[in-house]
Amino acid sequence: MRNPATVPRLLTKYTYSTRTYLISILVVVLALPAVALAAPGGGAANEPIGLAPARPALTPLTGPVQSFHQAIRIGVQRIRAARHRRIVRARRRREEAFATLPGGVSQATLDAIGACESGGDPTAVSSDGTYRGKYQFDYGTWESVGGTGDPAAASEQEQDYRAALLYAEAGSSPWPICG
Repeated sequence: MRNPATVPRLLTKYTYSTRTYLISILVVVLALPAVALAAPGGGAANEPIGLAPARPALTPLTGPVQSFHQAIRIGVQRIRAARHRRIVRARRRREEAFATLPGGVSQATLDAIGACESGGDPTAVSSDGTYRGKYQFDYGTWESVGGTGDPAAASEQEQDYRAALLYAEAGSSPWPICG
């Protein structure tokens, strides 16, 4: 004979598992007719049950979305305008810094030297790379008049200014052929 303590435990397990299946089946049996009745047309046989005819209600969102896109466009325009103003201001300051030539040297004199040295091209570089820019500076001479970096990469106004400084210090001797 079996132990009586195990029989109730087995019945409880069996009952519990049967209840679980029973509850699941009841939910499905009761839910399907409710869905069919809730569908448009009250469950008529000619209309399919499903989400196909459903349309999302996006109309309330279009206004805020358009406002958001407009705010983004305005922000981008403001950022671009601010960047453009900074570039223009920096260019203007740079041009003003080199606008007046030191030492009483005329722009016509410098233009003549530049035309002879490089054809007036501020990015010109000699064939061996030693002389660079409109006035064919070498790096040592360029640095001696306060220039930094590559003379051919400097603006034309800066090259004119540095050439005027050199002309004021040494005359035309740095340019023996063109001076």
